[in-house]
Amino acid sequence: MGNPFADFTATERRNVIIYMAGIMLYKFGLEAFTGSIILLAQDRFGTSAYQNLGILQGLNQAFQCVGSIAIAPLIKRFPTRSVLSASIFFFALLSSIIIIVEVSTGGKIPENGTKRPGNWNSLILFPIYSIIGICHGMVELIRRVIPRDIVGGDVVKLKKMDAIVHVFYEVAGTAGAFFSTFLVLKLGNAIAPAMTPFLFVLASVAWSFIGLLQSDHENRQRLEILEDHSLLVQIGHGFAHFGSSIVRGTQIIFSSRKFIWLIPGYAIPLFTHRYLESALSPAFAKNVLKEGAYAQIMVGGSNFGELLGALFVLFFAKTVKTPIPWLRLDAFGLLIVWILPFAYPEPAKALSFAWTIAAIWIPVSFGWAAGDVSLAAYIQSSLSQLEKPDDKVSPLGAVMAFLYSFYIVIYAILNPTLGRYIDSVLAANNKDIHPALINVGGVLYTVVCVTLLAATFIPKGSFAFNPDLIDDTVIEDEVDEYYRKQAGQQNEVKEIKTHNALEAKQ
Repeated sequence: MGNPFADFTATERRNVIIYMAGIMLYKFGLEAFTGSIILLAQDRFGTSAYQNLGILQGLNQAFQCVGSIAIAPLIKRFPTRSVLSASIFFFALLSSIIIIVEVSTGGKIPENGTKRPGNWNSLILFPIYSIIGICHGMVELIRRVIPRDIVGGDVVKLKKMDAIVHVFYEVAGTAGAFFSTFLVLKLGNAIAPAMTPFLFVLASVAWSFIGLLQSDHENRQRLEILEDHSLLVQIGHGFAHFGSSIVRGTQIIFSSRKFIWLIPGYAIPLFTHRYLESALSPAFAKNVLKEGAYAQIMVGGSNFGELLGALFVLFFAKTVKTPIPWLRLDAFGLLIVWILPFAYPEPAKALSFAWTIAAIWIPVSFGWAAGDVSLAAYIQSSLSQLEKPDDKVSPLGAVMAFLYSFYIVIYAILNPTLGRYIDSVLAANNKDIHPALINVGGVLYTVVCVTLLAATFIPKGSFAFNPDLIDDTVIEDEVDEYYRKQAGQQNEVKEIKTHNALEAKQ
C-alpha cells in the first residue's frame, strides 16, 4: 500500500495531520460525554426515565439542526478554521456545566460501588443539552465542509483526506466509547465526562493552527465587499433557505419512484441505528446487565462495525456498484436485535455478556454504515442530473434537508413514545424490561427490516442480487472521473498544439 499522504503538498500534509489530531480529540471526548449524559438521565429521571430521555435526545437533535443552519453565514464572514475552533471551545464550556453543578451540590465519586449524586433538579438537563446541541450541530457541519478549505477542490485529495480522517475518527470513537465505561464506573455518571472539556479545548487549539488556502482569503475579501446584511439577517435568510429546501426536497422525493424509496432506505434506518445506540443499548445495560456503564462497551462495538462498513464500501466500490446489496445486508442485520428480549445473563457474567453484545453489534452497524455511505454516493449521482446553474435551491441540498428533517421528526416522536412504553412496562412488570424489548427491539426492527427490504425493490433494475445500474443512474467513481477529465484536457491541449503546428508549417 502506498503512502496515503503522497498526493498532498507539505502544507496540505501538515494541515491534514493537525485536523486529524483535532477530530480524534473531539470524537474521543464526545463519546465520553454523550454516553455519560444518557446514563445520567436514566438514573435521575426516575419512573419516567425513558420518556424524558427520549424528549432530551429529541431536543438535542433538533437544536443540532438549528446549529447547522446558523453556521452558514458565520463561515462566510470568518475563516472556517476559526469558526470551528470557536464552536468546539464553546462546546467545551457548556459540557463542563453539568460537572460543575454536580460537584457544587455535593456530588462525589462513588465509594465501594455506592453512588453519591449531587442534589440538583434534573430538569436543568433539558436547556443545557439543547444549547449543547447548537454547538454540536455547528461542529458536525463544519467538519464536513472544511476539507475543501484544507486541500482545495482536487477530488483525489478530497477523497483520500475523507478516507484517512474517517478511519481515525471511528478509531477514536471506538476507543472513547470503551474508555468511557471505565470512567463511569470509577467517577460516576455526572463526573465521568470531566476529561471532555479538556479534550475539546485541545481540539480547539489544534484546529486554530490549520492554515488557509490563498483562495479562501480572496473569496472572503470578495464576500466582505458584496455582503451588506447584518449577521442576524443572514441567519434569518439561512432558516428561510432551509424551509425552501425542505419544500423543494419534498417535491423531488415524491415526484417519482426513483426517489420515494429514499425515505425507508435512508431516513428510517438512520433512526433505528441511532435508537439502537442511544436508547436500546443503555436500557438493556441498566435493566438486564444491572450496570448502565456497560452500554458504552456495546456502543464501542457498534462504532467498530461502522468503521468496517465504511472501509468495505471504499474497497469494494467497483464490485458493488449500487447501494442495493448493502441496504439488504443492513435489513437482515436488524434481525440480530431479537437477541435482546431473550437474553438472561447471569449477574456474575454481565461484563462478559456486554462484550458479547458489542461483538454482535458489529455486523448490525456494519450493514448500516455500508448502506449509508453507498446510498450517499447514489443520491449525489442521481441528483447531479437535476442540478441547474440558476437554481436558488440545490436539488441535492434540498433532498438531504428533507431526509434529515424527516429523521429528526420521527426521532422526536418515536423516541419519547417508545420510552413511555418502556417506562410503563417496567412499572407493570416489577422492573422487568424483557416484555418491552420484544416490541421496541424485536418487532420494531423486524418491521423496519421488511420495510427496508421492500424499498430496495422499488427502483428500476433493482431485482438483481447485485445490480450494475438502478434507475439509469451511473454512480461515478470520483477519482476515475477526475482522471478522465484530466486526460481529456491533456488530449485537447495536444490537439490544439498539433493544429497550431500544422498552421505554422502552412
